[in-house]
Amino acid sequence: MIKLSRFLKDESGATAIEYGLIAGLIGVVIITAVRTLGSNVSGKFNAIAGNLT
Repeated sequence: MIKLSRFLKDESGATAIEYGLIAGLIGVVIITAVRTLGSNVSGKFNAIAGNLT
């Protein structure tokens, strides 16, 4: 019974899950930013290439 009580009071797993969710969210934000920036840069290079020819 004491082990069950300790297990229910232990919050170390919740902290690890929170850190995992934060890391996942940061990864999604970085991927979105890189895709958007990549599309914008690609469009600029295509416009410059079109003006050179």
